[in-house]
Amino acid sequence: MAIVNILKDIQIKQAKPKDKDYFLNDGGGLRIAIKTTGNKIWEFRYTFNQKRKKTTFQSYPIVTLENARLKRDAFLNLLAKDIDPIAKKQDLKQEILTDNKGMFLNVVEEWLKIESQKVKSNTHQNKVRIFEKDINPFLKDKHIKDVTKEDITKIIKTKEIQAPNVASRIFTFLRALFNYAIFKEYLTKNIFSNSKDENKYYITKQEVKHFAKITDEKILKELIEEIYNYRGMHSIRNALKFVLHLPLRAENLCNLRWEYINFNDKLLTIPRALMKVKDKNLPDFQMPLTDEVINILNEQKPFSNNQSYVFLGTDNKKPINSESPNGALKRMGFNDERKGRKQRLHGFRGTFRSLIDTLDIDNRFSFDVKEKALDHQEINKVVRAYNHKADYTKQLKPLMVFWSEYILSLKDDEVI
Repeated sequence: MAIVNILKDIQIKQAKPKDKDYFLNDGGGLRIAIKTTGNKIWEFRYTFNQKRKKTTFQSYPIVTLENARLKRDAFLNLLAKDIDPIAKKQDLKQEILTDNKGMFLNVVEEWLKIESQKVKSNTHQNKVRIFEKDINPFLKDKHIKDVTKEDITKIIKTKEIQAPNVASRIFTFLRALFNYAIFKEYLTKNIFSNSKDENKYYITKQEVKHFAKITDEKILKELIEEIYNYRGMHSIRNALKFVLHLPLRAENLCNLRWEYINFNDKLLTIPRALMKVKDKNLPDFQMPLTDEVINILNEQKPFSNNQSYVFLGTDNKKPINSESPNGALKRMGFNDERKGRKQRLHGFRGTFRSLIDTLDIDNRFSFDVKEKALDHQEINKVVRAYNHKADYTKQLKPLMVFWSEYILSLKDDEVI
């Protein structure tokens, strides 16, 4: 049936508000409401499934008479196909909303927010930095459903040239992100298969390479002297002095809290949940503190004793970043692995473990005690279950005194 267009544009322009709202009909269910406020709102009325319904097309003159008729005709075409125009409109809005949420950067932001509740703050910040630096610049203008395997491969291969370990993490993060996007229905097909060995198609297999560590006494002596005479931040100098004597993992060292230190008993206690092996059946990590370690902590007190963390960063509130001591070591000149002069925070553990075996010519210290100093736990869970309550603190004390005295001897004496 042909629609008779009744209204003329001049009528709408000249329509004035009255005491009550009134309408000017154009035919085919289209009319314009003249409000008491002077606003002129397009309305479309129709019947669907024997129910009277109404929707609006915004106001005049933003929507002209011609455009209002085009919208009406489009809605009438939907009705002819037995489609409810209002429901269709709502579906389209939801599709647009979902499509916007599915933009790669939006998915990343949403996923990282959820991930932040699962991991420690510094771990989360590292993850955020990797996305911002190594992933987002490549995919910032894409919808996640348009990201291809070639895109992922390019990102990973680019990073492999500079930092293979970070490239591996990128693969892990992206696979988790795409699994989340599938769950949220931002895409229907996952480009990751999630097979156990899928990473081999993206990641070039790297040779296993241990952390660089200094084991030459002459070079170690130079390192000790450089650390003790470091003129940078107090927290960096004292953190490096501390790790010389007590080789904690970088994360435990940088996030060390005063509450973990018992000065009366000369004992360090770090909650098991903060260690690499978090088995709740294992006791907290405990280490006796030598006189020199106590001296280092007392030296640090004036700079951070009123805060939670022992070694504070530049803002004097948050702990130092693990890269700050590493940067100091580079500036001291310990960055040449070829000459055996490269050292990073984790390398102090290797230095300790290698030299203790070399120095312990009388076999005073058992293998287990040396391993417990580094909190290396038995891999076999059955064996671990039988000895998990063993207390090595008393046995660790002479070992750590021996090591601390050795470090001080290199500081004070010449090495031939």
